[in-house]
Amino acid sequence: MGQINAFILFTQPEQARKTIEVLKQSELIQEIFLLTPDETVATTEGCDKIVIDKLQSTETVKKIADRSTTGYSLIFQKPSVLKPGYFALERMTRIAEDTRAGMVYADYYAITNGEKKNHPVIDYQEGSLRDDFNFGSLLLYNADTLKEAAARMDENYQFAGLYDLRLKVSQHHPLVHINEYLYSEIEEDTRASGEKIFDYVDPKNRQVQIEMELACTQHLKQIGAYLTPQFKEIEFNQHHFEYEASVIIPVRNRVKTIKDAIDSVLRQKTNFPFNLIVVDNYSTDGTSDAIDKFKENKRLIHIIPERDDLGIGGCWNLGVHHPKCGKFAVQLDSDDVYSRKDTLQKIVDAFYEQQCAMVVGTYRMTNFDMEEIPPGVIDHREWTPDNGRNNALRINGLGAPRAFYTPVLRNIKVPNTSYGEDYALGLNISRHYQIGRIYDVLYLCRRWEDNSDASLDVVKMNAHDLYKDRIRTWELLARKNISK
Repeated sequence: MGQINAFILFTQPEQARKTIEVLKQSELIQEIFLLTPDETVATTEGCDKIVIDKLQSTETVKKIADRSTTGYSLIFQKPSVLKPGYFALERMTRIAEDTRAGMVYADYYAITNGEKKNHPVIDYQEGSLRDDFNFGSLLLYNADTLKEAAARMDENYQFAGLYDLRLKVSQHHPLVHINEYLYSEIEEDTRASGEKIFDYVDPKNRQVQIEMELACTQHLKQIGAYLTPQFKEIEFNQHHFEYEASVIIPVRNRVKTIKDAIDSVLRQKTNFPFNLIVVDNYSTDGTSDAIDKFKENKRLIHIIPERDDLGIGGCWNLGVHHPKCGKFAVQLDSDDVYSRKDTLQKIVDAFYEQQCAMVVGTYRMTNFDMEEIPPGVIDHREWTPDNGRNNALRINGLGAPRAFYTPVLRNIKVPNTSYGEDYALGLNISRHYQIGRIYDVLYLCRRWEDNSDASLDVVKMNAHDLYKDRIRTWELLARKNISK
């Protein structure tokens, strides 16, 4: 079985000592390297150090590649004590050899405040392009594969080096998930899922995101899935609509918020006729009665589906295919509100000004009382007219509010799910059409305990991530066919 060189982050002597001690218990470990920016760090027998700037940089990856002289290179990414399971390294090496993997990773135990819990991860697939894919902290690379990939790393990244490495490895070799719990790690990020999901659009991470986009775009070019900035033109006057726009609100059991959402729509000031289609998916908490209080307003269409198998996407299909749906279908979640009386006008104007099939605005994160909370304004500045459609494959969402040219949406259809359906639409539409952007705050996104993603357990989060990765995989295959 192949020998291993181990590379671990050094944070303080006791952490390093304990990790070195446990690693040396495996006969596979040949040499251990401490990764540290401190040149004065002392080492022990059978251990050397590599002075680095940061773990995620291209320079660090190349230094690891230079010192990878055995069959496998083990990288532990956490600044804490590693606790591998019984014969865990032997198991990882065995699977790596049997599968000819470029890299293997495994499920693990997460220790939070002294409590150990199972933390499964998900299978890597071609569409797993998001830079925050969770491999866990322990990665075992085939050393030859690592060195070959590092040799092809032409850009000098500060933050995207490890991301660039695994993309390049994945181009020629599988990244294999071992769904066995092979080690324990300390979980330091104890925030709820609803807080973590916006990290990638936090303005303080902007430089990181720029590098990640460059690495992903290069990867798409190398695998034949990159799309040049050429788009289909749209003729907006080919179809007749009674209304210029329709706001569509799918809702189930949101009695606390639906009135605010409806009010924010009916207050809109426009120079065109619009209506509001509320698809009430069998609410049982008084939501239906709250909607009926607006029944005197002729612009409100209250639909209760005949079917009982509709998710959010299915409700959207029902609204979009309603004969009273307008030329442009505009999103509003039942938790949220438009922040301005001219939101609808700005969105419709953007369709004509930017010649696009979909428009995405900017929103502000608030609490239930509509007071701003971190990270504040989410404007998705990473979207550019030239490269937005490619970078969309890396990020986890496109923003809000979203609006669609109805004939295009009716043709594509919305996936009948209650998670990721909007992201799937954005990828599909951007394959052929330009997506317009509005950088004024048009929308208040309220976070409260009943949000669908407020506090999800790891199993539910994994299901969401797996589905979005699957969406990306399907989209990659379609774009490769376009590029042939």
